[in-house]
Order: sequence, then structure tokens, then C-alpha cells
Amino acid sequence: MRYSLVFHAPEPQEGGPHPSAEVMAEMQKLMSDYADALYSAGVFIAAEMLEPQQATTTVTRRGGSVVIEDGPFAATKEALAGVFVIDVVSRDAALAWAEKFPGTSYGVVEVRAAAVSYIDGHWVQP
Repeated sequence: MRYSLVFHAPEPQEGGPHPSAEVMAEMQKLMSDYADALYSAGVFIAAEMLEPQQATTTVTRRGGSVVIEDGPFAATKEALAGVFVIDVVSRDAALAWAEKFPGTSYGVVEVRAAAVSYIDGHWVQP
């Protein structure tokens, strides 16, 4: 069954403190090691780490017109930072992988089962 490990983390504030280059390099190494472990275990589907929410563009359709706006939908302290999609046998297995996610030292991982997935050209329900 596919699960998304949805990572939320605090956004660096403009003019506020940012992680040092050393801290960023260490986290990148930890994330690479984590992705490698998922891949080696045969459960890795995809992973995306996202740009800061200031780089977001929001697209909506209101009153029949498409509206494109700069910026996130909602201002929050924690923002969507990335998503890992895995295919494991159970919720417990997904939780076990989430417990190993390096970003939990400063953010939150939301574990959500896929309700339906688009695989090989068609929609599939688990």
C-alpha cells in the first residue's frame, strides 16, 4: 500500500536566523542516507523536497475564471517542505519509516495512506 510521508517544517523568517552551511550539509547527508535506505529496502516510490513557501504560486478557479497569485494559500509558521511516497505492507511499516525520517528533529511528518494512485496509466485503489 502506498503512503505519503508529508513533511512540514518551520519556514526561515526573512531577516531571521538561518541554518549554517554545515547544518544544511549534514541534513542533506541525512536525507540522502534516508532516501538510500528506502530505495535499498525496495519501498521507495518518489521524493520531493520543496522550495520555501515564498516561492509558491497559487492557482484557483473562482467564478469561472482562473486566478494565479504569488505566495502560499495560507501563512503559517510550519509549511509543507517535502513529500516521500513509499509502498509498504502496512500502516505500521509506514510509521516505522516515518520514525526514521531525519527532519523529525525540527519538523513533523504526517503519514497518510493513498486513497487512490495513478500507476502505469490508470487509477488504482489499494
